[in-house]
This record gives sequence, structure tokens and C-alpha cells, in this order.
Amino acid sequence: IKTYHIFVSHTRPEKKMAPKAGALFLFSLFLFVSIATIARSEDDCVFTIYVRTGSIFKGGTDSIISLKLYDDDGEYILIRDIEAWAGIMDPGHNYFERGNLDIFSGRVPCLNGPVCAINVTSDGSGSHHGWYVNYVEVTSTGAHINCAQQLFTIEQWLALDTSPYELYAVKNYCSYSLDQARLKRGDRVGSDPKPTLASATSAS
Repeated sequence: IKTYHIFVSHTRPEKKMAPKAGALFLFSLFLFVSIATIARSEDDCVFTIYVRTGSIFKGGTDSIISLKLYDDDGEYILIRDIEAWAGIMDPGHNYFERGNLDIFSGRVPCLNGPVCAINVTSDGSGSHHGWYVNYVEVTSTGAHINCAQQLFTIEQWLALDTSPYELYAVKNYCSYSLDQARLKRGDRVGSDPKPTLASATSAS
């Protein structure tokens, strides 16, 4: 007669952690990030900027160009380097060359109304700092915001070696003096330009 011994283990099986708590946490985190992203994108507008460089001899430049955009409520946004911010020309394109029409398009914080003034500034860098600007045209639109368009005729050198011997140009169609304007929520868009002698002349 064969005897069989049966051993019964009384060890309780390990309980696996219920996945519900982890899944709920991840879902909550995803929802929070999504809401924050949506809220931020609703605060942003799409700005498209057209810049025409004059066809005059040596009218092009290799300098970094920044742009301030003002609304009629006394606020402005600063794009520190419009080429780095949102240049949309073909790869390898040389911006701000003589006769160019350069196009830039990207998202920035919405202003409270259409752009009514600009300050376009060169940092004076590069082998040829002088730049002759024909015009800057700005269009903007956003969620639940009508499209707005404004042409700013410049027809001026941004240079230190020819009249008016300044590295910036201002066109103001707003109803106030631009020195009263305030930077909108501290927003500065784009790459920081290299420090140059233009720093003192970039004020509005």
C-alpha cells in the first residue's frame, strides 16, 4: 500500500495592487495638463508678419531684428528675434536681404485689440549692419477674434552710418504716446538677441 502525503499551504497569496488608484492619478494629471494647454492656447493668437527690405544698394542686413507690437489699450508684446521666432521661408533662406519679402508666422499672447503701432529694431550685428526697410505688415487672428491687418510704411534706414542714424523705427497709429505702454504680462517671445550698441536705442 502506497501512502501519499498531501501538504496544504496556509500562506495567503500576495495581493496585487489595484490599478485603479494609479490609473486615476494618471488620468487626473493628463486632464490637468490638457486644461492648462487649452487655456493657454485660447490666450494665444496667430500673428503673421510681412517684412519688405528695400531694393536699394546695400539695403540688406545680417543683423538680428526684433519687433514690438502695440495695441490701443497701452500694452505691447516683444518678439526678440523674429527670424528665430517664426521664420517660415524655405530652409537656408537668407532673411532681410535686398528686395526680399520675408514672412514670419507664429503664436504669441493675444493683445486686447488690433496692432496699431510697431517698433522694429536692429541689434547692429553682422558684417553689414545697415538695413533699409520698406514696410512691415501685421495680421493677427485668434479663437473668437476677428482677423485684423495693418500696414506700417517705414521707408527708412536702420543704420548708424546714414540718416537718421538710428537702429530702430517706430510707426504709431495708436491714440497715445508709446512711452506709456506696458509689456503685456511680461511676455517676451523668441531668442534673446546678442547684446549690442543698439541696446540704448531700442526704447519706444
